[in-house]
Amino acid sequence: MKLIRSTAIISFFTLMSRVLGLVRDILTANFLGASVINDALITATKLPNLFRRMFAEGAFNAAFIPLYARRIEHEGDNEAAEFAGEAMASLILLVAIIVIGFQITMPWALNLIGGGLEKVAEAGETSVYDLAVLYARITMPYLLMMSIAALLSGMLNTHNRFAIAAFIPVLYNIVAISILTLATRGEVSLEKLALYLSIGMSASGILQLALLFYGLKRSNIKIPLRLPRLTPGVKRLWVLGVPGMTAAGITHINIMVSHRIATIQESAPSWLYYADRLYQLPLGIIGIAMGVALLPALSRRLRAGDDSGAMSSMNRALEISAYLALPATIALAVMPEFLIGGLFERGRFGPEDTHQTAKALQMFAFGLPAFVLIKVLTPAFFARENTTTPMKFAAASAVINLCLGAALFFTIGFFGLALATTIAGWANVVLLGRVLFREGHLKLDRRLRLRLPRIIAAAAIMGPATWFAAQTAKPMLNGHIINDYMLLMVVCIIGLAVYAISAFLFRAFGVADFKYAFRRRQ
Repeated sequence: MKLIRSTAIISFFTLMSRVLGLVRDILTANFLGASVINDALITATKLPNLFRRMFAEGAFNAAFIPLYARRIEHEGDNEAAEFAGEAMASLILLVAIIVIGFQITMPWALNLIGGGLEKVAEAGETSVYDLAVLYARITMPYLLMMSIAALLSGMLNTHNRFAIAAFIPVLYNIVAISILTLATRGEVSLEKLALYLSIGMSASGILQLALLFYGLKRSNIKIPLRLPRLTPGVKRLWVLGVPGMTAAGITHINIMVSHRIATIQESAPSWLYYADRLYQLPLGIIGIAMGVALLPALSRRLRAGDDSGAMSSMNRALEISAYLALPATIALAVMPEFLIGGLFERGRFGPEDTHQTAKALQMFAFGLPAFVLIKVLTPAFFARENTTTPMKFAAASAVINLCLGAALFFTIGFFGLALATTIAGWANVVLLGRVLFREGHLKLDRRLRLRLPRIIAAAAIMGPATWFAAQTAKPMLNGHIINDYMLLMVVCIIGLAVYAISAFLFRAFGVADFKYAFRRRQ
């Protein structure tokens, strides 16, 4: 089954990226902790990342890939290349205007997400807010490079060349880890270290683009350079793309507002960041990888009129996602403090930081299946060139997130923002699933109906075993990296072993499934 093989390739490199990202975060926590300087750095990267997720991730590619694939299918590679060149020209123009606009207005624009940062500095020093402005100006060009990278990655994915596109995020983590490692060799102030990390972010964008262009050349995929023009193809692209970008924009503007609320409490942005990064690890490996592989597969099947094949792809995507996401959810939910303490608690990251970050991680954990499901369900709309419906549902969930997050922040504390994100995610899943079932685009087949309860049962058995192992090992954490990581590894292996054995006994997944998925085909 090509979907599983494609997902496996993407997941492998995504896992590599996320593991290196975790190493980066561990080093960052060691050097910067949950300090106000780290709050400034996180705030600075939020702004380019907001627009990167609008232009450089699912929203743009959701519109581009089906149109590009159709050109290849019906008009040939040369016409598809011409369309890709026109699309890239229009994308560069739009994103360049945004980048330049923010560079000019950054001292005021950053108030949108960093208004709670300290603006008053002691004599001879720079305020935290001014540092965030400086870092944001340095990182903003990363948006332009990643927007181009998204289009090039979409082209490679459409041609079933997933490896390079999945690998490029690794480069940013390598650059950041190199900077943090070099920082250990000398006395570098926190402000300077954050500055170097900001520079490294934009520098890595250049490396990522270079690798993608190399991948296109090696695969003999052409993309001619063109001046921006509003051709019929480009107009259709933006008609389809704007709703998806609006949906992404609504969601991530909402995240920015949540971050703006978090800056009211010192260190809260850092606590939320570390918790978010940890739950993003399984989300990226499972949900994002599945969505990236699923969209081209669905687009091809629907263009060929293979509705039953498209339905089968959706069911297998849901099955694989459940099999992988549920144990990750249970692990994050039952041992958040053990995970955070073992990974981060050393250097400038203290016990109180562990305790507070764990509270946010537990709230995020309950939303992990929802965000994986969103990544699986939305391609069913995008493959049918329907980007408006997900936009409306994203808007609805964003309103829930914003209103509930603000209310919970001022009642139960900063981790209420994480709980609101989880609730909003499940609301989005309900809305998406309801429409797909109603329109007949999703029907759970017999295999999924049989296996899903078995997967849930296996994960339920894993939960108490993992909790007991974590509680037993937790007192043994002492801040020494080898000791702590060995304990983390042992507990995780115990949890995985219990889950694998339970899943095998319940016949939730079998060896034959993996042999079938990864066998070589002629």
